[in-house]
Amino acid sequence: MPKLYSPREAAQVLGVSYASLKQWIYNGKLKSVQTPGGHHRIPEAEVDRLLPRASVKGKPEKTRRMFRRVSGRNQLTGRITDIKVNGLLAQVTLSIGGQRITSIITADAVRELRLKSGQVAVALIKSTEVMIVLPD
Repeated sequence: MPKLYSPREAAQVLGVSYASLKQWIYNGKLKSVQTPGGHHRIPEAEVDRLLPRASVKGKPEKTRRMFRRVSGRNQLTGRITDIKVNGLLAQVTLSIGGQRITSIITADAVRELRLKSGQVAVALIKSTEVMIVLPD
């Protein structure tokens, strides 16, 4: 069963106003399902589809203003879907374009950054090797 967001929850995740989100529904920009009581619910896939548009606008040099002093350019914007803290380490999972990416960071970093499920975050990927595998 896919996760469904209320319009207020979806607006918060996407960083837009409730009124804007309702207009997106009415104008067909955002697909929703209706409950038997007539309330709109937005599937997680729809939120993920609009997330990059809501959080990354403009030229790359402007969208990276928070990361201006970081040399890595492999920055993927997504939404935190899960946080598991166990002792000194934490596992943080981001949903990016319908895919999941998991990072292992310190539990202190989770507390310092005040990470929460549903927050928009950027995965900064710094690697010396990237492998490409073709499916069978």
